[in-house]
Amino acid sequence: MISEQLFSTFLYIWIALAIVIFPILLKIIVPYGRHTSSSWGPKINNRLGWILMEVPVVIVFSWFFFTGDAPKSIPVYIFYGLFMLHYANRIFVFPFKMRSQSKQMPWSIIIMAVFFNFFNGFFNGYWFGTLSPAYNLSWLYDPRFIIGLILFFVGMYINISSDNILFNLRNGDKKGYYIPYGGLFKYISSPNLFGEIIEWTGWALMSWCLPSFSFAIWTMANLIPRAVDHHRWYYHRFTDYPKNRKAIFPKLL
Repeated sequence: MISEQLFSTFLYIWIALAIVIFPILLKIIVPYGRHTSSSWGPKINNRLGWILMEVPVVIVFSWFFFTGDAPKSIPVYIFYGLFMLHYANRIFVFPFKMRSQSKQMPWSIIIMAVFFNFFNGFFNGYWFGTLSPAYNLSWLYDPRFIIGLILFFVGMYINISSDNILFNLRNGDKKGYYIPYGGLFKYISSPNLFGEIIEWTGWALMSWCLPSFSFAIWTMANLIPRAVDHHRWYYHRFTDYPKNRKAIFPKLL
């Protein structure tokens, strides 16, 4: 068993790593999806790669959650259930809606994603499974839980509905890329990523602990640079791309 003090030390290092990586990701383009590149080594099928990236966090989180002896109250099971709800979509739904079956993803990206998902699953699973204080039923009426729960589902809706707009751009026999319209695409280039940031910010707020906030921080560190890359890509590819759109935060960035 890891002491809470040692756990916290590792967790602060983990958060510091996200802060260090953020400016690095702003300067490089991670090569998968529309940014696929041959310069990052051997590749495998995009759909299979996506599944391989996401499965570890479910396994690791669940293992440490259920093998720990911390009390598992209804609020804690809700935290766990919402986490799994998100990843059920990312593993069993999202990859199979992809229209670009021929695309590939570098193994190096998969390995880095597995590294992240392992530690994210460990920090949150070990906390809720072993170190977490009891969340009694009154937590369900706490403003942090209520607001966080609303944010989670609002973010999930934005994320999934925006992904569906992108998927529908290739209905029928269409190939290639198109300018997306509808929903929050009116204001930003990556509402799907914006929705995911809201989602995990809500999850962090409703559970109110450092491990969940570390996940929200890492989500921002990963997705904000990704959205900026998408935004630049759209502007370079389409001369008629809407000039009023921001990258990820309406009216801001």
